[in-house]
Amino acid sequence: MRVVLAGGGTAGHIEPALALADALRRLDPNIGITCLGTERGLETRLVPARGYELQLVPAVPLPRAITPQLLTVPGRLAGAINAAAGIMERVQADALVGFGGYVATPAYLGARRRGVPIVVHEANPRPGLANRLGARLTDHVFTGHPNTPLNHAQHVGIPLRREIVSLDRLSMGDKARSWFGLEADLPTLLITGGSQGARSLNQAALAAAPALRRAGVQVLHVIGPKNTLEQEPPPGDPQYVVLQYVDRMDLAYAAADFALCRSGAMTCAELTAVGLPAAYIPLPHGNGEQRLNAEPIVQAGGGLMVDDADLSPEWIIQNVLPILSDPERVVTMSEAASRMGRKDADMTLARRVLQIAAQGRAR
Repeated sequence: MRVVLAGGGTAGHIEPALALADALRRLDPNIGITCLGTERGLETRLVPARGYELQLVPAVPLPRAITPQLLTVPGRLAGAINAAAGIMERVQADALVGFGGYVATPAYLGARRRGVPIVVHEANPRPGLANRLGARLTDHVFTGHPNTPLNHAQHVGIPLRREIVSLDRLSMGDKARSWFGLEADLPTLLITGGSQGARSLNQAALAAAPALRRAGVQVLHVIGPKNTLEQEPPPGDPQYVVLQYVDRMDLAYAAADFALCRSGAMTCAELTAVGLPAAYIPLPHGNGEQRLNAEPIVQAGGGLMVDDADLSPEWIIQNVLPILSDPERVVTMSEAASRMGRKDADMTLARRVLQIAAQGRAR
């Protein structure tokens, strides 16, 4: 059995694909897995690091306005489709699973050309262009949100890494805080803008650092691999630990009592899976899906939400500090967040992919 996975660009597309790959290997240790990506995405680092084969196809981003560049799209897309179809032919793919992003469109069209069964997974409540196309080419459509408007959609949740879904935050807390150089017995705030970081979060949090420190709150601040802080927090206690990137997000979640973060689909899925309450700041760009991701969690009592334009040091001090100073409220919000989490999406989707691939092979 051979499965090709297409999801690249950001961690929001790559991590579900890799979680599915891990689940497929647990079900069938002999399965062959090839990941498709482009040279411009995080997959060039993340996929090989997880031990999977990566094949690159040309990236074909669509211009957001009518420009001369639009005229080059058909030719470049044809080349990318040929490349994707060629890879599927070489590996004798039994199924293609797409997660969206630049690589998914040529992958779907290449699979259609080769007669390879197509599986679509859409993590967001508002599907992207690639997955809207993919859903027109197959009946096998799975979603991370129950109300995603795609034909034939079945809600399964978002595949997550085993180290996330199996995490016991309470039993791992002391070890995780020690890992990051934090004290074992102080309330801890995790700040992260996702795989790329978020400048507005970074600036507001750093400006609130003196008040956080005076209140006895320690901070683990993941600023993003391409970001720097204009002013480093001064050394002192409680600790304010700044890191550009964290490979062990399971330990970051275990170390924290509360998070300040964006509300991408993966972030929301991971935080609810581990039961970590958060203040969500939806990305102010795009089609508004980040707000839709966080709304059900907030309504259930597992978090707060504030617009990016309204995020300020004062907002953090007035809204986040009171929660961190109230252990009972932290526990109540943690339980509410946990009730919104799904931990079985990886295995549920993997079983369906194997069934679809076996049916395709039998034809």
